[in-house]
Amino acid sequence: MAGIFKAYDIRGIYGDTLTDSMAQDIGRAFVTFLGCKKVVIGYDCRPHSIPLMNSLTKGITDQGADVINIGMCSTPMCYFANGSLKADAGIMITASHNPKEWNGFKLCRAQAVPISGDTGIKDIEKLVAKRAFGAAPRGTGKVTQHDIGDEYGKHVAKHAVLKRPLRIAADYANAMGILEARKLKDILAIDGLYDSIDGNFPNHEANPLNHETLSALRNKVVEGGYDFGVAYDGDADRTGFIDEKGQIVPMDMITILVAKSMLDEQKGTILYDLRSSWAVKEVIKESGGIPKMCRVGHAFIKNQMREVNAMFAGELSGHYYFRDNYFTESSAMATLAVAKIVSASKLPLSEMVKPFQRYVASGEINSETAHSARVLEELKVKYSGGKAFELDGLSVEFDNWWFNVRISNTEPLMRLNLEAKTRNLMEEKRNEILAIIRHGE
Repeated sequence: MAGIFKAYDIRGIYGDTLTDSMAQDIGRAFVTFLGCKKVVIGYDCRPHSIPLMNSLTKGITDQGADVINIGMCSTPMCYFANGSLKADAGIMITASHNPKEWNGFKLCRAQAVPISGDTGIKDIEKLVAKRAFGAAPRGTGKVTQHDIGDEYGKHVAKHAVLKRPLRIAADYANAMGILEARKLKDILAIDGLYDSIDGNFPNHEANPLNHETLSALRNKVVEGGYDFGVAYDGDADRTGFIDEKGQIVPMDMITILVAKSMLDEQKGTILYDLRSSWAVKEVIKESGGIPKMCRVGHAFIKNQMREVNAMFAGELSGHYYFRDNYFTESSAMATLAVAKIVSASKLPLSEMVKPFQRYVASGEINSETAHSARVLEELKVKYSGGKAFELDGLSVEFDNWWFNVRISNTEPLMRLNLEAKTRNLMEEKRNEILAIIRHGE
């Protein structure tokens, strides 16, 4: 099965590491593992998503469970359908921002509770490998169709409170952001780039973390005089923002803006991932909220949100999680949250963010290394004078800088994030740590 069962989802190259017959077996194993009776299935626009959906559906129904097919949709729409339709489970067929050859499955229990490698994906892998699907059910499940678009649109629109009209530019990347943001056009004046659905992604990779993909949107925002720009990834569970000057807004700065806005109305707990700026924790506290750090990864964040009943969570990769969307991502809600903030201020987005850019960040720097365990031990020894913790990889804090080094769950990489009070110190420490990571490679 060539390693398609990953930490957060199942993902492979269609026709090679992920086939229709495998999808059918995964469907059977999914029902066997969960004992579920009603499963929501949605899919993205890749050409092979429908064949995979058909095979997955057959496996699920052959195992006796019913399927609610919500059709082509964004991942946040699938999460919403899972919860609102009171399903036992949900599967979104997508490979997110991966190239067109890839596809996969994001798995959930009832109420959109994620299934990760540690909470079920590895168990499902074992069932598939052994084809251990238990006794044959008494009958096959049935399939019904349900268009969730209008319901999701009404759900999102409840959060629209704008003080003045705004003009927004959006880069849909020919992907599921088109459906995710469809109802926003009833609320906001949105001009779209690459707004025809095409699962071959002919214009650019659907990934706002890749800054090269944002060039057209940045130019459009500046030339058109828009209030801000927004870019969605392939399945629209991640969102990137551009200010009115065409500058990329760091994703943890969006976490600050949204958290502060929410806390101005209601006090509560906000989660932020450990790669985020010190400023996130500081502003949450200053706004009367309770900041809680979390490890990287949507499954971990969603579970922790439920444990502490967090209102909101922001991740440096552009995932924005809302308690009001079953503790899951909603790019439409994130877009509306930023629109609400901008519409209520006399300042443009660039000026609103400026007071929170208190430190200098390295950004996430990836390095290939075959000696990750050795590197972590060496870093522990060298930086033993700081406050160290191992929530996710190794984090060490000093009075005027901090770093986190962690091993990727999805690629053979070590990821460094570092922040300091001055640019010179950031660059000095960044280079120092990269030399250790890359020594001998």
